[in-house]
Amino acid sequence: MTTMESLIGLVNRIQKACTVLGDYGGDDNAFSSLWEALPSVAVVGGQSSGKSSVLESIVGRDFLPRGSGIVTRRPLVLQLHKTEDGSQEYAEFLHLPKQRFTDFSVVRKEIQDETDRVTGKTKQISPVPIHLSIYSPNVVNLTLIDLPGLTKVAVDGQPESIVRDIEAMVHSYVAKPNCLILAISPANQDIATSDAIKLCREVDPTGERTFGVLTKLDLMDKGTDALDVLEGRSYRLQHPWVGIVNRSQADINKNIDMIVARRKEREYFATSPDYGHLANKMGSEYLAKLLSKNLESVIRARIPSITSMINNSIDELESELDHLGRPIAVDAGAQLYTILELCRAFDRIFKEHLDGGRPGGDRIYGVFDNQLPAALRKLPFDRHLSLQNVKRVVSEADGYQPHLIAPEQGYRRLIDSALNYFRGPAEASADAVHFVLKELVRKSIAETQELRRFPSLQAELAGAANQALERFREGSKKTALRLVDMESSYLTVDFFRRLPQEVENGGNPASSTVDRYSEMHFRRIGSNVSSYVGMVSETLKSSIPKAVVHCQVREAKHSLLNHFYTQIGKKEGKQLSQLLDEDPALMERRQQCAKRLELYKAARDEVDSVSWAR
Repeated sequence: MTTMESLIGLVNRIQKACTVLGDYGGDDNAFSSLWEALPSVAVVGGQSSGKSSVLESIVGRDFLPRGSGIVTRRPLVLQLHKTEDGSQEYAEFLHLPKQRFTDFSVVRKEIQDETDRVTGKTKQISPVPIHLSIYSPNVVNLTLIDLPGLTKVAVDGQPESIVRDIEAMVHSYVAKPNCLILAISPANQDIATSDAIKLCREVDPTGERTFGVLTKLDLMDKGTDALDVLEGRSYRLQHPWVGIVNRSQADINKNIDMIVARRKEREYFATSPDYGHLANKMGSEYLAKLLSKNLESVIRARIPSITSMINNSIDELESELDHLGRPIAVDAGAQLYTILELCRAFDRIFKEHLDGGRPGGDRIYGVFDNQLPAALRKLPFDRHLSLQNVKRVVSEADGYQPHLIAPEQGYRRLIDSALNYFRGPAEASADAVHFVLKELVRKSIAETQELRRFPSLQAELAGAANQALERFREGSKKTALRLVDMESSYLTVDFFRRLPQEVENGGNPASSTVDRYSEMHFRRIGSNVSSYVGMVSETLKSSIPKAVVHCQVREAKHSLLNHFYTQIGKKEGKQLSQLLDEDPALMERRQQCAKRLELYKAARDEVDSVSWAR
């Protein structure tokens, strides 16, 4: 195989692989970008200009639907693959994988049927392409895109927008800088009215990408010829015009073989008094070789950018495969190792949240700096130490014997019941931190890329982590409540010894008996208790966070999965496999990535080999 055939064959294989993987057409898709970077040939012409006959002449087979009006109603991406001489010709459709068609009349019917499946049995059009590959020793490696014929008016059954719709569809293909344009015009019409040439002037004003083809030369009026066009005097292009003589309708009706038709075409030009001097540059065979040669030149120029795109895509796919993870081993030991590695990856991210490497851990500090002080301020001490309640509690504590100097039992009861209010904020702090830790577990699991492919393990890990957090919360609550109980169990005596004495030295005890039951006396008791409770509140505001951090945060940081590790070590191989039961969507995604990676690497190797052969 020549270097040219290798180059074009390479492009064909990459284009086919792109479409097989279902990636052609996505604007943001890497394979779509690769497709557009690969040169191809778009066939453009007005209705009844002879487009179908030109394509069939190039292929050497009668395989396209025929009829009046718009026959081509969907783009046909036709990939020609040259095979060894003597090998059997066959065709394959992308939408019918692994089916080979050797009867080209069946190929024609399938094109028509597949068109009808999308557009219905109407005259509507669709931009969704049909992909057809033909393998034959009688073709050159080439990719041709047959587009709907340009029209000027809508006929019955077509929307008024059909003219604009077809033009927009054709324009979307031919406007791409890597697209060569095969502009078909009938010789029996004025070239100035050619729809194909008009469009080419817009997208390729310099004519660098345009190849002009004149059909129906044998149908021109007697005494006229197309030499002004073919010799570039009427409309000059940078590539020579090529004349084509298609089969006549009588030939088509008689099923004249395309190989015979090619021979008759060669004889026509060789014996023509008008075009004999151009015979070696006329005909469908010459056109196919001309396109193949120029397509090779374009591919050569694009090889550096294609190679760069392929290398970038390989890097992206390998990175994505690293995120998706490699396939899992089947033996229990390797599966256990994988699970432990995944758990450690989660644990690292969880610790980063707590230590500040990732956001979220600061919310725990917010519990101690905002929520706990606010809860302590809201405790109903004003009501509890109101004059009326102090008087009631002191009087009930005295019983039948009024206190002599200071109502110690009244003090103790007031303090004891006041300190009991601290139990609520102590428990609430543990609950608030528990909520933050649970949320950090959820976020850490979601952020552990390696875990995404294993939903069963995610659920098991989340359950085990939350159970551990529940245990830590219970321990934290017990410790925080024990701090409150400790304050109630032993009062700070020095605080009360420093209080002013009720009876001043040298005072009159008899007069103090009256004071002992005055409003001022009870207010002083309430004030003293309030001061003591305030002192305890400041102490607990510091000690409760210490208890919560020690029992919850520290434990979560150092032993969140300890119990889970113990349980995992007891599981059998089948149970481990169930935990590593991947999400089917991720499995499919990995398979797609692996296929793409394989394609890109093969493409890179082929491009490199062709580049060295230059």
